[in-house]
Amino acid sequence: MRIVCPFCGERELGEFTYLGDAKPVRPAADAGEEAVHDYVYLRDNVAGVMRENWYHGGGCRAWLKVTRNTLTHQISAIEPAAGAGAAKVGA
Repeated sequence: MRIVCPFCGERELGEFTYLGDAKPVRPAADAGEEAVHDYVYLRDNVAGVMRENWYHGGGCRAWLKVTRNTLTHQISAIEPAAGAGAAKVGA
């Protein structure tokens, strides 16, 4: 699998670290123990398209949001985690 970094261009998978589902949102500081438990431990096991966090540690060290089909590994969009624009990837 190859990932097109918006800053460095197309790179091999070994330069990146998968950091999980991009959907969970950290609970507020005053949230209860159950909310923190759910945030840390509970994740959906999506069979299909999902947004994921990836870290480009072997390159520019940017955090990326990658939209990827978990069944085919086809990547449809990549954007900086801060949301400063998106790099659309062809089929």
